[in-house]
Amino acid sequence: MVQLTLPKNSTIRVGKTWPRPEGAKDVRKVMVYRWNPDDGENPRVDTYFVDMDTCGPMVLDVLIKIKTEIDPTLTFRRSCREGICGSCAMNIDGINTLACIYGHDEIKGDIRIYPLPHMPVIKDLIPDLTLFYAQHASIMPWLETKTNRPQKEWKQSIDDRRKLDGLYECVMCACCSTSCPSYWWNGDRYLGPAALLHAYRWIIDSRDEATGERLDDLEDPFKLYRCHTIMNCAKTCPKGLNPAKAIQEIKKMMVERIV
Repeated sequence: MVQLTLPKNSTIRVGKTWPRPEGAKDVRKVMVYRWNPDDGENPRVDTYFVDMDTCGPMVLDVLIKIKTEIDPTLTFRRSCREGICGSCAMNIDGINTLACIYGHDEIKGDIRIYPLPHMPVIKDLIPDLTLFYAQHASIMPWLETKTNRPQKEWKQSIDDRRKLDGLYECVMCACCSTSCPSYWWNGDRYLGPAALLHAYRWIIDSRDEATGERLDDLEDPFKLYRCHTIMNCAKTCPKGLNPAKAIQEIKKMMVERIV
């Protein structure tokens, strides 16, 4: 079994090791990042032993079991348990994903759980998404129209509706943006894969009447053009979406405007 080894000068401490459950036959070792802003101590990695015979199939089930039966101080976000809300995004076994739809049987050896990388941590597995949500809001993620509102609804053809497939499914979990080196380096100015995926979703919506304004707002050296097509965003998206492709489509539209 692989052991977690940290350098002597590491700022992450080896934390508490909790006892093994008595009588359990199928036990998994779970190592979880812990940090409490109120105790004045450096982050640590606590070790838990979970009886898998009495645990659900997902990593979120493991965390809930730890919090319920072993350590009630463990803190993490979760809500829908169906991969819809995006709340339980975290780094599991080195992959940014949703704990509620990632099976622990997919992990070989010890289970290692950390918060999403390169984000300020509020506590334990909860990252501070304030900037991430502000960037999403900046792209106007709503329908902008100038003509009179119809009595019932804005109509859209079946073909135009299909253009939104692969875009509207984004649950704003931040897995893609926090896996992007360009976002790590320029997160204060580069909007990141998630926000730009949503920007493209509204740009190509046939009902929207603010395409020009949306493109004008993205015409910036950092907001859009810091994307270097590294493709981490597409590889890590738990919904199987491709933000990099959406970003390239926006860049093509920018060129077509000039031509």
